[in-house]
Amino acid sequence: MASADVHGHGEEHPGKAVHHGPSVAGYGAVFGGLLALTLLTVGAAYAEFIPPAWHTPVALLIAAAKATLVLLFFMHLWWSPRLTWLIALGSLLWLAIMLALTFADYLTRKWMQY
Repeated sequence: MASADVHGHGEEHPGKAVHHGPSVAGYGAVFGGLLALTLLTVGAAYAEFIPPAWHTPVALLIAAAKATLVLLFFMHLWWSPRLTWLIALGSLLWLAIMLALTFADYLTRKWMQY
């Protein structure tokens, strides 16, 4: 039976370092995904089959997917303890709150009578 290390992951060979993170091929796959999403962003910007008002939301969704890849793999969040996940999710919640307040201010500016 394999013994467990401090993080609860099984350790096959005691005394040997356990690698937690993507391999070089994994980094290459994430890099390829980021390049594909970048090309998709450029393609969506020039796409005439979607309404022009949708270009920005589509670009923001693609940017969110790219940011998720960077957070999970390049910043090693996927292999981090749960407290790090909580902090990352808390910061995303704060970003959502700030964006919601900014958009609320922007969308209601015409309501003011000067």
